[in-house]
Amino acid sequence: MLRGMRKASSNWLGRAVMGVVLGLIAVSFAIWGIGDIFRGFGRSTVAKVGSTEITIDQFRQTYNDRLQQLSRQIGRPITPDQARLLNLDQQLIGQLIAEAAIDQRARQLRLNISDAAVAKQIMADSNFKGPGGQFDRARFEAMIRQAGYNEPRYAAEQKRLTMRRELAETIGGDLTLPKTYADAYNRYENEQRAIDYVTLDRAKAGDIAPPAPEVLEKYFSDNKAQFRAPEYRSLAVMALTPADVIKPQDVSEADARQYYDRNQSRFGSPERRDLQQISFPNEDEAKAAAQRLGAELSFEALAKERGLTEKDIALGLETKAGIIDKAVAEAAFALKEGETSAAVKGTFGTVLIHVIKIEPATIKPFEEVMPAIKQQIAIDRSKSELSTRRDKIEDERAGGLRLTEVAQKFGMTAATIEAVDRKGLDPAGSPVAGLPPGADVITAAFGSEVGVENEPVQLQGGGFVWYEVLKVTPPREQALEEVRAKVEESWRNDQVSEKLKAKAAELVEKLKGGAALNDLATADGLTVQTSFGIKRAGNTVTVPPRVAQAVFQLEKDQPGSAEGNPGEWVVFRLTDITVPALDTASADGKRIDENVKRGITEDFIGQYVQQLKKDLGATVNLNVVRQVSSGGNVDADQN
Repeated sequence: MLRGMRKASSNWLGRAVMGVVLGLIAVSFAIWGIGDIFRGFGRSTVAKVGSTEITIDQFRQTYNDRLQQLSRQIGRPITPDQARLLNLDQQLIGQLIAEAAIDQRARQLRLNISDAAVAKQIMADSNFKGPGGQFDRARFEAMIRQAGYNEPRYAAEQKRLTMRRELAETIGGDLTLPKTYADAYNRYENEQRAIDYVTLDRAKAGDIAPPAPEVLEKYFSDNKAQFRAPEYRSLAVMALTPADVIKPQDVSEADARQYYDRNQSRFGSPERRDLQQISFPNEDEAKAAAQRLGAELSFEALAKERGLTEKDIALGLETKAGIIDKAVAEAAFALKEGETSAAVKGTFGTVLIHVIKIEPATIKPFEEVMPAIKQQIAIDRSKSELSTRRDKIEDERAGGLRLTEVAQKFGMTAATIEAVDRKGLDPAGSPVAGLPPGADVITAAFGSEVGVENEPVQLQGGGFVWYEVLKVTPPREQALEEVRAKVEESWRNDQVSEKLKAKAAELVEKLKGGAALNDLATADGLTVQTSFGIKRAGNTVTVPPRVAQAVFQLEKDQPGSAEGNPGEWVVFRLTDITVPALDTASADGKRIDENVKRGITEDFIGQYVQQLKKDLGATVNLNVVRQVSSGGNVDADQN
């Protein structure tokens, strides 16, 4: 069966696929040492932990999933070069190795979780609840199917995640944070500083004469990489969206009315009842107790007589669908407010039910929700039609038609993007038009070649995007004449920065010599400003980040300087340091305690995983890891 996933980011199911241990464990390449390339693998294996093998296909699929997730989170494609700078491939294989080690140890310890327990967790997961707040099986099946899962495979993955979490929690234990540690963390995070400062803008740099030809040529020669033209690709892009298949205005009012009548609970709050329940060992005892209820014996008095508290008998506010036992639900919702049921023989025993209060259902009128209903019906109807049209398009492509020809045959539009780089920019540096939102076509296109028939990219919300690489313009060194204006602008900015830096250093020396900031400001026509509440991170004040960093390098009353916003330098004197007292009972104190404990726990888990690798044996073929992350084909003989 199933296990619910915790929300975290933008991408709950992607994170479940990656096997993150629910916020308790942040496994990365730092947990395992990057060593030499090990050999002796199976032909399809990239790493091995004990008896568990991580296949090349498994690593490739997971790596591509993670790359797409990160691209969606930051709102732009991540290039292979950027991914390598982030060590994404090494982090990922490290995570997979750590997870495999934990899974194997869990098996050795014979840890398990019942299918019933996992099912209970999933049914409480808000990701799979419908508008009425109840578990929606259709929604669940659609969501896991969209992520490439069937129920048994998803259930097995969730069971593994649960056991990893339990093992991680056991390792972390119940930590008591030392007060000295908490105080140090509080000081680092909440210490606030104040400064008096002046800002030197571009005008204070004076006149910058145009560079001599030989100066500009040398500057260009020293910084050629900065002005290198990136690789550009010409693309054909064609999208098929739900709106292309069926539109809300195509849905009749009669169909919308039928949908409304069948799903009224989705358009408001269903009736809820505040219920109490007393359980009995058998039906006869329940009937006898029911006969005694009346003016002289209340439901609460009966409960007290049986040694039960108000908490013991309270079911709380429940909808009819929210009561698992159908017999109890039918009985409870057949009563009037203040009434008590006869003996009810339910799935889990015989009970008496008492209704304290009834909250009537509040359903929005049909006219108010009709547009949303038509939209939903259109989306639902479009799903099968989208698949049908996709198959027809794929058949034509398999028959040899190019994307522009397919578009013409089906009355669609295939946009041509003349030139785009890995950042999604055209040669002028502007974002290209014609890319459908909700699909990372750029990353996919830069992983393809000219003329290759690529799989369509799925659109968020439904639909597909096809793309073809028409031409590749390789990166190249540009001549000075092609980028002269950019080179001169960059040179001028550097000159301004150097002059302002020198001017700032001169003012700092005068401040160290005893000069007053107000006097220096008056002499240079500057305005002294004051900024309070500067923190190391998360500043709500208007000082630039580099200035905030410089402020925390000094002692009270010392002067300093730092680059501010582009084209500016800031000269300041540190005037005050304040460290708020730590109240461990406050919300902030509890957050600090939780954050530090989490960090220590993750350190413990990291050490535990290191020891597991030593005990079980962990090997990895880094050459294959690098080839997969670069998009190349893996030669099986290298394994």
